[in-house]
Amino acid sequence: MDHATRYGPLGLRVIGAYKVVKALLLIVVGCEILHLLKNDVADGLERWILVLRLDPDNRYVHGLISRLAGIDRQLLKQIGFGTFFYALLDGVEGVGLWLRRPWAEYLTVIATASLLPLEGYEIYRKLSAARIAVLLFNLAIVSYLIYRLREDRPSAAARWHATAPLPAPDSSH
Repeated sequence: MDHATRYGPLGLRVIGAYKVVKALLLIVVGCEILHLLKNDVADGLERWILVLRLDPDNRYVHGLISRLAGIDRQLLKQIGFGTFFYALLDGVEGVGLWLRRPWAEYLTVIATASLLPLEGYEIYRKLSAARIAVLLFNLAIVSYLIYRLREDRPSAAARWHATAPLPAPDSSH
């Protein structure tokens, strides 16, 4: 058995691994968001700024702290649970792709494609290289999976031949 047959196409494994890693990171982010609910949001953000070794005097960091410190606790809770939901979705997609389940390819196409308009809007709202890179990466994932699904799907003729009744045996012999 060759490597591709045993482990599946490299593209599926890469996308699956990416989705699982993203799910794990989202779980960490979700836990931190819910942890912020128990403490002062500004103190929690300042702690993370120190952990990440960001410059606390940076005007962007100050802007981030002031914006996030003013978030309503109910909204913060909703963002935290939304993060966990998105982590679950990414985890299911990733494990399903890694295990070469066809439903995972369909789920990933639907879930990823459904976010493309939002990503396009975000680029329109504020152009940045990172946003364009995310959009292009997600477009590549959707395109690759659609290509795979089309290639793996048997043609209509092949499906008909597979389900067509066999001719009756000739009883004249």
